[in-house]
Amino acid sequence: MRMFFGFDKASKYLASPINVHPSRSPFMKEKIAVYVESKSIEELWTKIKGFEVPETKTYKVVFVNLDKGDKLSFKERRNIERQAGLLLNGRVDLKEPMVEFGIMNVNGRWVFGELERSEAVWYKHQMKPHQYSTALSTRVARAVVNIAVPNPIGVKVIDPCCGIGTVLVEALSMGIDIVGSDINFQVLPGTRENIAYFGFHTDVTLCDIRDVTEFYNVAIIDMPYNLCSVLPTEEKMEMLQSARNIADKVVIVTVEPLEEILEEVGLHIVDRCVAKKSSFTRQVIVCT
Repeated sequence: MRMFFGFDKASKYLASPINVHPSRSPFMKEKIAVYVESKSIEELWTKIKGFEVPETKTYKVVFVNLDKGDKLSFKERRNIERQAGLLLNGRVDLKEPMVEFGIMNVNGRWVFGELERSEAVWYKHQMKPHQYSTALSTRVARAVVNIAVPNPIGVKVIDPCCGIGTVLVEALSMGIDIVGSDINFQVLPGTRENIAYFGFHTDVTLCDIRDVTEFYNVAIIDMPYNLCSVLPTEEKMEMLQSARNIADKVVIVTVEPLEEILEEVGLHIVDRCVAKKSSFTRQVIVCT
């Protein structure tokens, strides 16, 4: 929320001039692109009366009920939807509309606009051909990518420890310009196959992060942490120093404290959060 909109809040909804499609995030459900707003439902009817829906599209009106104690009843919601639908000019299709319009009451203010629902893209990516036991879940990977690259326009990204490609797939599905590399030659054929399986393509090369020479806007690094990938402090320091040298912004996923090493290599923590699953905790650290 902070990365997308510049602030966060406890409420389950927010208003922002920043346009983000809800499918970008596993934690967004839907969005209303507000066309009309008013202080009363009667004023709203006046403003939307005669609203023209393109002839090539069918439509449906949906009342969006906030998760609050003053929810409207099912009958009240249907009545509002019916009345709004009758005021619009166009072809109604209640089963498979091409466009949905949403009506919502927010703190006494009524809004009307095009409703976009989230599609669980990340969930489909769980079915990739090759899995890795310690890889990020697709849901967390998508969140990490959004934290790293909230606005992908003009941004070049690298995942220099890409493993089986979970982060790469999520980034590519959002149209992000990303490449991957890894030091483990055995995993890379599976990485490339996972990417191709979903119809994506990008460069995935055999390379140690310490040998990367091209510069990127963002580097995303999921630090190795399983029993077979225990790294000495010196090697962690070299990895993070290399990350600092190849990117303006570095987003690190780690299960262990890295504050001292980050400070020593000159990476400054500007934000952080925690992802928990049962007793297993990962930190997501944003550095510049």
